[in-house]
This record gives sequence, structure tokens and C-alpha cells, in this order.
Amino acid sequence: MLDSMYTRRAVIRLLGLGVGGAILAACTPAGRGSPSAIASRSPTASGIITSPSPTQDSAATALVSDVLDFELRGPFEWNGGSVTMRLHDALVDGEHAYFVRTDTSDAAFAEQEGLVFVPLLAAAGSLDGGTADLYLFDEGAADQLPILSSAPGMEGFTPLFRVTRVRAALTAALDSATAVQAAADAGDAELEPTDVIVNYPLVKWPGGELPVDPEVTQPLANGPLLSAPDLEALSVVFKLHQCYPESRYIITDTSAVPMAPMMSVVGSPGTEGLIEAGATSKITVFGNGIPGPGAMGFQPAIFGAKAGDPAWSPMWDHWTAVWNDEADATLLTSQAELDAAEADGRITLHHGTPDTGGMGFVVNCPSPIVAPNDFEVT
Repeated sequence: MLDSMYTRRAVIRLLGLGVGGAILAACTPAGRGSPSAIASRSPTASGIITSPSPTQDSAATALVSDVLDFELRGPFEWNGGSVTMRLHDALVDGEHAYFVRTDTSDAAFAEQEGLVFVPLLAAAGSLDGGTADLYLFDEGAADQLPILSSAPGMEGFTPLFRVTRVRAALTAALDSATAVQAAADAGDAELEPTDVIVNYPLVKWPGGELPVDPEVTQPLANGPLLSAPDLEALSVVFKLHQCYPESRYIITDTSAVPMAPMMSVVGSPGTEGLIEAGATSKITVFGNGIPGPGAMGFQPAIFGAKAGDPAWSPMWDHWTAVWNDEADATLLTSQAELDAAEADGRITLHHGTPDTGGMGFVVNCPSPIVAPNDFEVT
């Protein structure tokens, strides 16, 4: 279904040649998508890609305790920043995989682990294949690592994991979900399933890793990382984007598997049903209008709720806003302003993109930091 729904034309629309001819400029390497090139494709919209008064780092709040460092505005042509996050080592089918921790459906677990509490993620537990398994060991071998049952490239991969606590009476470490279950069947391990669901995006896994952007001129081009994962220091540096209201986010994977390589992220087919399950929140990305640092090369996107609010989820239900006449384009900064523009007939909203025929898709964009928005039209 995905292959038919996300046709080549739809992919090019999202990342390239449609919606006023500007989206390709936002997502391709330098030379084809410079800020001046984007602006030239939107001649009737005033403004340039800038924030003359960047928000100071001191005004930001880290929502995730694994944030090691951040910079709201980096020394990049792209108008964005960076965030350094702690990496966590795990095993999947006997091989190492590395993930970052961002969100959870459980309030107590969020408080204990320093994660964002996202009640909506609980809905993923009702979806067949909506979660994979994460085994956390309360007792076991001294060198025992957490175990994941899923990683990118595996059938049905999802970054959402249901936590199972393990108490193993073993001196040798277990290295796979199959081994954990075998130990339980043999009476050597006690498993305690929980209702805790976590969003732990994979950064490096057997046979692959998220790509690094060496140019940093566009929001999605080349990759979501600014440097390769540091496996000795157990840290990784992401591009840090902004959207309204006051949410600074990273991007890691998408349910639109055929689009993932062009978005320079990972395909996560297991997240496909999250919209229907109620585990997502709506995000509206602009497909034309005022040039800016948004994913499609225009103004920052708009969430209905701020990161960390109960109505927010890192699992984006992706919508695209298109100005019917770019001469009418103005900076919108809230869901209320967006709704008013649609009601007035100035904007058309498309679930997914204009070419996905009303079929949406999910993008995993955790927000480890909140900070006042600083995008301005000058």
C-alpha cells in the first residue's frame, strides 16, 4: 500500500518540484536550494530566511535529561541549531545498536528517567505492530545491556517500544529477544511486562546509521546529524529545528518508507497506523509562502500544542498548508491563525502533501528542548 500511495510524483512533490516549485530547494544539497533560490521561487512573499534577534540559549528549557549540550542558533547557512544527546547502547539479535531516549507514555517513568511525558503514546499499545519490545534488566549479568526486538531494516520496525522488566538468574549476558524468551521458558529469567511505551529513536544499528550533513545549508538535506555518533563518549549531535509554539525538534524516522531516503531519515513502517490509533498530533508544514527554515523551505511549521503539553506527541500527523495566492502570505504563528486563514479561503490544507490524495503519514520528531520562537520577516 505504501508503494502505491507514496508514488514517485508524491515524493517529488514533498521533497522537490511541486507546491509552487519550492520544496526541492528546501531538501536538496547546496547549489540547488540556497536561500536566495528559495526566495526567488516565491517572489510575491516578502522576507528572507533570518532571525535578526536569535533567542538566547539561557531562555531555553531542556525537557529531556539526556540533553548534554545545545545551541539554538548555530554557525550554519541553514537557520537552525544543534543539540547533543546521550547515546544508549543496546543489543538486537546479538549485535550492538545505539538509541536516544526522548518520550514515554508513563508519567512516573518520565519523572524517573527524565523524559517527556506523552499520554498519547499509550494509544500505540492498542495497535497491532505499533510497538516493539524493550527488555530492561533489574537483575542479570554484570555486563548485561538492554535488548531491543526491532531495528531499522527489520520488518515492521518502529521506534516505539513497550518496556518489559527482566530479572535473570544468569552470569552470562543475554543478547537477543529470542534469548530472553528462552531464558524465561527455562525458568532462568522472570519477565514483567508493563504498559510503559517509550520513543527511543535508533541512531546506529547493525548495518546502518543516521546520515551526517556536512554542509548544513538546508533543513533536511543530507541527514539529521551534524557529526557521526561518538561511541566512546556515547553522544550524538543532531540538527535542532524550530516550530510553533516554542518547540525545538529533531527528526529521526517516518512511516512513509519510500520517502525516507529522500528525507535522509529512516523508514519506520510500524508507525504507519499511529494516526488512526490516536497516538499522533497534527503538525502543519508550509509548502509555499514566506521563505524560512521550515522543512519545506518556508516559515516554521505549526503545532496545535507545545512540546510537553498533554495534547502534544512527537509522532507528527503531517499536513501541508499551501497559500492559494502567495501574494497573501503572512507569517502565521499559532493554530488559531492557521485555522482563520483556512476559514477565509487564503490557505488550503492537505493531509500528507497535495499529491498523497488525503492520505497522511507519520514523522517522528521529538522535541528535547522548548524555547521562544525567533523567526521574523524582515
